Amino acid sequence: MLPLATWPLAARRGIAGLFTDIDDTLTTEGAITADALQALARLRAAGLHVVPVTGRPVGWSAPFALAWPVDAIVAENGAVALVPDGRGGLRKLYQQDGPTRAANQARLQAVLARIEREVPGARRATDSAGRETDIAIDHSEFTTLPPAAIDAVVAQMRAAGMTATVSSIHVNGWYGAHDKLSGARWMARELFATDLDAQLERWAYVGDSTNDVRMFQHFGHAIGVANIRRFAGQLAHEPHYVTEGERGAGFTQVADAILAARARP
Repeated sequence: MLPLATWPLAARRGIAGLFTDIDDTLTTEGAITADALQALARLRAAGLHVVPVTGRPVGWSAPFALAWPVDAIVAENGAVALVPDGRGGLRKLYQQDGPTRAANQARLQAVLARIEREVPGARRATDSAGRETDIAIDHSEFTTLPPAAIDAVVAQMRAAGMTATVSSIHVNGWYGAHDKLSGARWMARELFATDLDAQLERWAYVGDSTNDVRMFQHFGHAIGVANIRRFAGQLAHEPHYVTEGERGAGFTQVADAILAARARP
């Protein structure tokens, strides 16, 4: 991982938009900081697109999709998108159809109950009531699970045929092929009529955890905020650049780097 300052000026100048994680990337200690919120506003004022992509549930994400200056929030690791409708409300879009979501729900709840029963200390995330397409086990938000227990949760999810990822706070599991990368591609098509893969040099991604690995691998402009270093040795693919600041301060530094490049002749 190279220092953010080594990100070439010409590359930064060409950025049209960012996808970003939320927890421990935009937020600090569970809340967005004033500097990160102002960074979002400055990016929007400069004409850039910003789409957070999170493992958080759609219910948890809705207030932020309305309040933050973003184009949309993609929740539940790519399954659901919340798009401001310009009239004070939100459009809710899904990657899976209704019958598929309904059929998966009973299976998800059965796996969740089994994990809580069989993995010592495992408890569903406190935001679980807002989830429509996945389940989440808390490992670092309000509960601390040791690495062996986290591994056991992941193993149970995968044994049940689920996709499982570990964020900075939760272990998420779901049925389906979607993930953060497919969610980003989906939003690029739906909102911007853009083939993300064909325009990848114009987009950046900012993240902080092991569930950002596919994004780090795919995006040429992949940046980790400084707290990504807590996962040293666990990342199959590291971001190309890393900020000096952690969490929201790090995201603000990414915004500053892009906007400074656009301001230069």
